[in-house]
Amino acid sequence: MSATHAARAAGPDRGQASARAAAGPDGPGAPPGPAHGDDLSPETGPLVTARGVTVRFPGGVLALDGVDLELRRGELLALVGPSGCGKSTLLRAIAGLLPISAGELRVAGRTPEAARREWGREAFVFQDPTLLPWRSVRDNVRLPLELGRTPHLRDSDAAVDRVLALVGLQEFAAAHPAELSGGMRMRVSLARALVTRPALLLLDEPFGALDELTRERLDDELLGLWQRDGFAALAVTHSLAEAVLLADRVLVMRPRPGRVAHVLPIDLPRPRPPSLQTTPAFTALLAELRARVEEAA
Repeated sequence: MSATHAARAAGPDRGQASARAAAGPDGPGAPPGPAHGDDLSPETGPLVTARGVTVRFPGGVLALDGVDLELRRGELLALVGPSGCGKSTLLRAIAGLLPISAGELRVAGRTPEAARREWGREAFVFQDPTLLPWRSVRDNVRLPLELGRTPHLRDSDAAVDRVLALVGLQEFAAAHPAELSGGMRMRVSLARALVTRPALLLLDEPFGALDELTRERLDDELLGLWQRDGFAALAVTHSLAEAVLLADRVLVMRPRPGRVAHVLPIDLPRPRPPSLQTTPAFTALLAELRARVEEAA
């Protein structure tokens, strides 16, 4: 067992969470225990498995070619590579939003489409907040509860209150997206993802357009939520420093057609505050990751 997972196992009980889950101490209506995400997924193997996954678009573009990866339960995995290498395509395939052309892809032991219909414990945070401008912050966050399958949540009002508190937006619950800064809109998007308490969080570089300080703060919040609740996460990023700060492992993809060229374990202690980026250990891992990216290119 790695130091990261040993520390997580030794810590207090955590509830599953993610872009469609809540994070933090269990509130009213929250199911007890750290592994309630597995109530709907009895499999004990990796949460996501890809074997030879290939995606060719109708126009003939080969976006992914033979991608292999595993995402373990409770693991935070980062995906880096040049623009156009298929990172977002892979995330969408895992989410069941895009069919694969060849290979095998399983989410909680099911095809991605079946996992989305039957399991319903994954959440997707996009690059843009994609908020409904006519709905308040509270109503935007509540939307997945209105649309999705959430039998594990007994109190939707408590679930919304919980995630708004976690991302520090209680005072803005009645505000509308146009009244918020870019960083606050991304907090709403993250809260909306966390509200259904998913076991799998997929992040398609949601903080990429933010200024450096706001991005650092949101990275720190994301790490706190993940460590507290133990959900699995797959995060696409163009920032190598962000990948090293967040991940247990970093997958480096080669240019299109995308394929995993390297896997770099990140053996840094947790928690990982932003100040960790000034340490020699962090700098060495960042240099190694940069070399792997350059080699893959």
